[in-house]
Amino acid sequence: MSNTVQKWDHEVDVLVVGSGAGSLVAAVTASEKSASTLIVEKGSKWGGTSATCGGGIWIPASHSAIAQGQEDSPEEAFLYIKSLTSGTVSDSKIKSYTVNARVMAKYIEGVTALRFNAIPYTDYHAELPGGKHGYRTHETNTLHASLLEKEEFDSLLPGHPSTALFGYIPWTTMEAAPMVTRGPGWVQTMIKILWRYYSDLPQRVKSKRSRFMVFGNAIAGHLKIALNHFGGTLWLNSALKELIRDDSGRVVGALVLKDGVLTAIKANKGVILGAGGFEHNQKMRDKYLPGDTRCEWSGGQLNNTGDAIQAGVAIGAATDLMEHAWWAPTVKVPSESRGRPLFYERALPGCIIVSQGGERYMNEARSYDVASKAMIDADRPDCRTTPSWLIFDATFRKKYPMGPLMPVIPDWLHSKEVRSMIKKSSSIKGLAKLTNMSSDALEKTIEKFNGYAHDGVDKDFDRGGAAYDRYYGDQNVTPNPNLAAIESGPFYAMPVYPGDIGTKGGLATDDTGRVLDQNGSQIEGLYAIGNNAASVMGPSYPGAGSTLGPAMTFGYLAALDAVSAK
Repeated sequence: MSNTVQKWDHEVDVLVVGSGAGSLVAAVTASEKSASTLIVEKGSKWGGTSATCGGGIWIPASHSAIAQGQEDSPEEAFLYIKSLTSGTVSDSKIKSYTVNARVMAKYIEGVTALRFNAIPYTDYHAELPGGKHGYRTHETNTLHASLLEKEEFDSLLPGHPSTALFGYIPWTTMEAAPMVTRGPGWVQTMIKILWRYYSDLPQRVKSKRSRFMVFGNAIAGHLKIALNHFGGTLWLNSALKELIRDDSGRVVGALVLKDGVLTAIKANKGVILGAGGFEHNQKMRDKYLPGDTRCEWSGGQLNNTGDAIQAGVAIGAATDLMEHAWWAPTVKVPSESRGRPLFYERALPGCIIVSQGGERYMNEARSYDVASKAMIDADRPDCRTTPSWLIFDATFRKKYPMGPLMPVIPDWLHSKEVRSMIKKSSSIKGLAKLTNMSSDALEKTIEKFNGYAHDGVDKDFDRGGAAYDRYYGDQNVTPNPNLAAIESGPFYAMPVYPGDIGTKGGLATDDTGRVLDQNGSQIEGLYAIGNNAASVMGPSYPGAGSTLGPAMTFGYLAALDAVSAK
């Protein structure tokens, strides 16, 4: 049963695998509690998927929300998640999250400079029992790169292009919303964002990358500063190869390939796995995920290949929810290594998603997990929806972004790769020919949709009927902010895929993050968090930040449990 080593090369109290937000919270917590702590990251850059994401953190009934006069409670959040997970997650695990998320946030604010600010971003299913129309998603404070060591900033994974203006200019969540939807003050906001970026002349001379850190980059940066303060260490180019147990079956360390050298690391108090999911492992995708599935459609971080999940399985850990992912429709720029998620563009008025048969089959404005799963569920041999076509007209093109296509900027000024993604015609019939769709079917679909747009009611899929739909609608468009006619040529089509921003199935864990074996018993000394663990959200996506919130909360709980071990 044991796989002990003859000699330990390195010894710590707590070993953390992966360097995303959950892992960083775990490491900061352990270090602050005076435990020697080491993070091992297999990539040459740190921060994981967290560093590249939009940085929302879903925390029910936080001190920030309460201070803003918002009524919420862990009990309401429990009811909401329970209704969404449909018995796939234990009550004790859901309660652990809804009770401890705000505890984690308060603790992290006490030991780091990271701050959590509840914002009026609606839950994705606010109409359900316990759902809220805002103030569970949190935006964190920004950070200037000068507060990090230069080497740390240079080796931090940059944000995903889909989370930035023009793909590289950072903006905050509260700045992005009015910009995207042409809300009040959007012009002034645009000027502010551009000035902030271009006025940093010393950096503009050196690099396109901004030193104004937002979203996941800011979260990672704040936590890394705290980790440095409390004496924690982070190794890059250090891949987990194998977990090591003693004769009793307790996990006591790991074999790590550091800079090409196999290194045995002893962990006296525990090993915490937080190395992401398996979205970039095609064999695992083929084995577990439904439908036609491809690594290149994923917006997840490229190093997420399921290594830590496989290491846990190799010593008898159970898995759960492996058929599920954090689904999101994506578009694929040929020159980019991963997909660009369409988080909000689908809700904007004047675009639709159609099957290869030219027909609508979903409410395009629903949350991205629902939309992407709808693509998978609707796909069939006689009417493929993988990929589907995103259709919009010249009016939409002029006013709104669509993936890498930016409004105002003419088509010819976009890169050759972006232009290659687009089909464009002066007529719907011509567009149908370019996309191999039935012109009659596409024309009928658009004619019907245009009628709905003029009336303000989508009689087929109720687009604009839910609070989340309207959050990213254009409030200047009436009578429905999510509906506008597609009638002004030229007309555009862009292929869209059933992608994801990570997988959510992983090792089975209890309400503290302890890994469970096939019999439901704890594997002593081993914890899993984030997308290494089966999600507390089950197959659902309650709201923006439903990935980071649990990763950070169970990272905190796992570290506390580990450091208390004798």
